[in-house]
Amino acid sequence: MSNPFCHIELHANNVESAKSFYSSLFNWKLNDMQICDDHTYTMIDVGEGTGGGMLTNPIPDAPSHWLSYVQVENLAASTEKAKSLGATIIQEPTEVPNFGSLSVISDPTGATLGLWQPAS
Repeated sequence: MSNPFCHIELHANNVESAKSFYSSLFNWKLNDMQICDDHTYTMIDVGEGTGGGMLTNPIPDAPSHWLSYVQVENLAASTEKAKSLGATIIQEPTEVPNFGSLSVISDPTGATLGLWQPAS
């Protein structure tokens, strides 16, 4: 399949509560890692299938929500193509050191989607 869903991320208003809930419900293995500015990112290891992560919701006063990422070969080109097709760019292409780069778009219907290009 071209452009598969590759990562699913929970933007949680209470990460500790979310970690307790999902690890108990699904027996997911959760691994905390420090990222820039001393923020914690929790990797979700689901075994088989698409894994993901959890972080403190970066949008103040927004409800907790899941954000899916689709893998692309060229992040800049895919982000620009989405814009030309009517998407709003929520987050411009941003490097995640040692892992890859991401952008976040809102399609013409208002649905939000992340684009991900792994590091080469």
